[in-house]
Amino acid sequence: MVSSPHEAMHRIFEQDPGVFARAVRALGVPFEDPVSATPFPTDLTENRPLERRVDTLLRIHARGHSFLLAVEAQGKKDPGKPKDWAYYLAHLNAKYLMPSLLLVVCQDRSTAAWASETVNFGPPQWPALTLRPLVLGPDNVPVIDDPIKAASDIPLTVLSAVLHGRDPGVDAILKALAAALKGLEVRDPETAEIFVELTSQGLGKAPAANLWRDLVTDLSFFTSPLSQELRAEGHSEGLAEGLAKGVAQGVTQGVAKGLVEAQIKDILKLLDRRGVQVSSFDRSRIRSCDDLDTLSRWFDRAITAASIAEVFEDDSEH
Repeated sequence: MVSSPHEAMHRIFEQDPGVFARAVRALGVPFEDPVSATPFPTDLTENRPLERRVDTLLRIHARGHSFLLAVEAQGKKDPGKPKDWAYYLAHLNAKYLMPSLLLVVCQDRSTAAWASETVNFGPPQWPALTLRPLVLGPDNVPVIDDPIKAASDIPLTVLSAVLHGRDPGVDAILKALAAALKGLEVRDPETAEIFVELTSQGLGKAPAANLWRDLVTDLSFFTSPLSQELRAEGHSEGLAEGLAKGVAQGVTQGVAKGLVEAQIKDILKLLDRRGVQVSSFDRSRIRSCDDLDTLSRWFDRAITAASIAEVFEDDSEH
């Protein structure tokens, strides 16, 4: 039950909105007397479905304390983003009752500089909320181009390669990363495969992506869909030169079938390793798919999807 003091402490401002300005003026905050005041509904519940999703959300456990880490990948400047980020943090603090931190990751230097700006919400005399995200970008993530250093922290090297993907030094990073992954494959081939794919996706259509494709092709231990596809392409080209058309078609069909099976295996493996619940019906749907484009799209989504529904999201549009 709401107490009388609680009611009085806020209803006084309904009775005389000007008391707000007069009270805070004594604190040295120069608000002017209001000219008018309009009551607004106090219910802040959304009456319509409103989807707000953070890219990645992790609960971080440290020595003696825990906090939530919300990670946002930001590709370009977006004036509307800061208010979304502020909402995320407020919502997370209220829902989970623990400190929350926003980390924004940017490939573009100007976007990283923009995202690093402190944003105040509220009147300029007294901002009620200040947004201060941590930002990672090309200027503050180190260039890891030494194979020994790369092997000691492969995830950071992948991030270094992705964020420096358009810089002149990226070639050295990719070569160091490839060498490090070759050592990782001996101990944990599944994780090595995931890092290969993440690097490929992170580079996108940057020129460095061609070098990465060459490095993956040269490293025969990789069995990821990317490396299998590349080696299959080269193998098919060689066969086409020396074999009859009918034989080549048979080989191509066999290669395609192998790629489909490998992609299905990797999708299910990735979802299982990330702890995403997959029903027997959904597993059957994935296993019955024989379209490489669809499977590739599902694999891309599986890297960050929080549920199997996100993997299949909007699939009817393709």
